[in-house]
Amino acid sequence: MLIFTVCGSFWLEIALKVGVLRRIKRVILSVLPISSLFLLWDAYAISKGHWFFDRDQMLGIVGPLNIPLEEYLFFIVIPMAAIMTIEGVTTVKPHWRKDEFGK
Repeated sequence: MLIFTVCGSFWLEIALKVGVLRRIKRVILSVLPISSLFLLWDAYAISKGHWFFDRDQMLGIVGPLNIPLEEYLFFIVIPMAAIMTIEGVTTVKPHWRKDEFGK
């Protein structure tokens, strides 16, 4: 699913020149705080047995907090795809973009 998500939205970076990857610091500041909270939530749910990952459907690489690599990638790729999609839409429909300074 992550590969399909990348294919489905990351092409906007090239085709529409949305510039999300050129502003990677902004992306990190947008994605990292929320992703961190959800990863901590995942870690808690895993430790309590409320949440698990089917080892037969994983790459087998487990990172810190006993969270699989795919889950880390999910919390990076999906928000970036959403940002690229929003930027793509507002590139094609500039009148939908609100002024960044609230004017």
